[in-house]
Amino acid sequence: MILPVRAFGDPVLRKKCTDISADYPELNSLIDNMFQTMYGANGIGLAAPQIGLDIRLFCVDVSPLSEDEDYAEIAEELKTFKKVFINAKIIEESGAEWKFNEGCLSIPDVREDVKRKETIVIEYLDENFVKKTETFSDIRARVIQHEYDHIEGILFTDLLSPLKKKLVKGKLNKISQGDVSVSYKMRFPK
Repeated sequence: MILPVRAFGDPVLRKKCTDISADYPELNSLIDNMFQTMYGANGIGLAAPQIGLDIRLFCVDVSPLSEDEDYAEIAEELKTFKKVFINAKIIEESGAEWKFNEGCLSIPDVREDVKRKETIVIEYLDENFVKKTETFSDIRARVIQHEYDHIEGILFTDLLSPLKKKLVKGKLNKISQGDVSVSYKMRFPK
């Protein structure tokens, strides 16, 4: 089932999320719904707060990027990079910071360059509650960092320079008031 994506200004997007246990109600259905919602909005990542839940859960599927010539060197790896992250904790960020133009399903029509470290080490539980500690680099690390920020109550616009924040403020206000056109279900703050 495709769920409405919460828009900028919804308080749930600012909550630091809580861990869940293996007996979380309807977890498999929730994960399926999150992937359907993400695909329906042409996204490559979605975090639980974006559908109104303040739990530490996010999913990513970067396979659409395998067609992008910028990622030709890692295209085969990207094709199968679909993961669920439960109770994730980034335990290390390293390498040079690099800029990349990010967007967000909760903040439609806003894209800005964001600096992030190139490599992360993250501990998490997969959808079967198997504990993993993995290292990711390149675009995969970036997508994970973006979604991880969501479960920490951080939006990519928080990482912009003061000048860039001023420049996007008007757009953010319009989004929070529902004054934006999107091709997917969206729930705006009341």
